[in-house]
Amino acid sequence: MDIIDVWMQHPTQRFAMHPMFESLRRWMGVEEFPALPVDFTIAAMDAGNVRRGMCAAWCGPQGWLMTNEEVAGFVAEQPDRLIGVATGDLSKPMEAVREVRRAITEYGFKAVRVVPWLWNLPPNDRRYYPLYALCCELDVPFCTQIGHTGPLCRSEPGRPIPYLDEVLLDFPELKVVGGHVGFPWMDEVFSLLRKYPNFYVDTSAYKLSRLPDSLIEYMRGRGQDKIMFGTNFPMIQPEACLANLDDLGLDDEAKKKFLSENAKRVFKI
Repeated sequence: MDIIDVWMQHPTQRFAMHPMFESLRRWMGVEEFPALPVDFTIAAMDAGNVRRGMCAAWCGPQGWLMTNEEVAGFVAEQPDRLIGVATGDLSKPMEAVREVRRAITEYGFKAVRVVPWLWNLPPNDRRYYPLYALCCELDVPFCTQIGHTGPLCRSEPGRPIPYLDEVLLDFPELKVVGGHVGFPWMDEVFSLLRKYPNFYVDTSAYKLSRLPDSLIEYMRGRGQDKIMFGTNFPMIQPEACLANLDDLGLDDEAKKKFLSENAKRVFKI
C-alpha cells in the first residue's frame, strides 16, 4: 500500500539536540544525535513500508532549527520519497510570507506548518494571519499541532476551541490539518471535524496502539475521510508506529484512506 507519512522531519543534529527536546530524547532513550544522512530517514521509512514522507522545516522564537533551504536539499536528494513542508518566522510576518511563498512556488513544497507551543502563540494570534491568507491564495494546507505537548512547553496553545475554531471561521476555504491527535481535548476535536469540512487530523506522535478509542471508532465510520497517518519521526519509527494497524479494525477502504488517499487529496500529492 502507498503509505504517506504527513508529519515527519529529517533529524538534523541542530534540530534533534535542541534543549527543548530533552524530554523527547529521554523517552526515546537517546542522549546524543549524530549528524545523519538523508539515507537514514529513507531506511526508516523503508522498514515501515512508508512510500512518501512530508518533511518539515522548523523555526521558533530562538531562530531557525531547520531552514526551508535545508529541507529543499533533503527533498532534492530523494525527490520520489520526500515532500517539503515550509515554515516561516512569525515574529517577521511579511518576511515569513515571502519565505513561504518562495518555498511553495520555487521549491514545490506542498504545505505550511507552524507549531503553536514552539511560539507560545495559539493559532488565532494575529501573527499567523498573513500566512493563512497566503495558504488560501496558493491553495495549500496549513498544518498545526493540537493537544498536549511532549516538550516541556505550555500545552494551552494547542487547545482546539476557541483558538482553531476562530481561525476556521475566519478562513472557511483554508485547509487545516491538526497534528498529534488533539488529546486530551478529543470532544473539541470531534466538534471541529463535524463543523468544518476543511479541518482534518493526523495521528502523528502516537503509535497506532495508543490512539484514543474514540478516534479509532470515528475512523471506522463517519471520519474515514478526515484522518491521516503520521509518525512524528524521528520520535517514533514508522515500523513501530504501524505495528498494530490491523488491530484498528478498519475495513480495506477506510485503511486505504487513512494511510494514503486522504493525504493525496488534501495535499494534492
